[in-house]
Amino acid sequence: MRLWTIHPKHLDARGLVALWREALLAQAVLSGGTTGYRHHPQLDRFRAQPDPRGAIAQYLAAVRDEAIARGYGFDGRRIGRCRRVRRIVEHDGQLMYEWTHLKRKLRVRDPARYRRMLTVPRPDAHPLFRIVRGAVRQWERR
Repeated sequence: MRLWTIHPKHLDARGLVALWREALLAQAVLSGGTTGYRHHPQLDRFRAQPDPRGAIAQYLAAVRDEAIARGYGFDGRRIGRCRRVRRIVEHDGQLMYEWTHLKRKLRVRDPARYRRMLTVPRPDAHPLFRIVRGAVRQWERR
């Protein structure tokens, strides 16, 4: 499961679809609707919020907005109740780690997008996150 800190606009089509599926799975886990992935470390930053289900719903809404902008038909009815939640603090080290990780993936599966990404020194963050100085998170697999 990868719930990107990076803005979904940076993902290729395959990555955006995978993010949608994985965020829907995260929503099911946070709602108690599944027994798998309950202890996945990427869910910790959502669980730490006063309203974890509202946070994942807001995360999903931004993914859907990107999909709609690209002409994809992601079903917004699958998103739980979307309340305004405060932004989640995330480290710039985590953002940049993910940026490097995404570029490695795209270098192989979408070389044209990869070349365009080389001109972007720092990616935008997903709108749910507020980026502050800090290191890569300990829960990140390296």
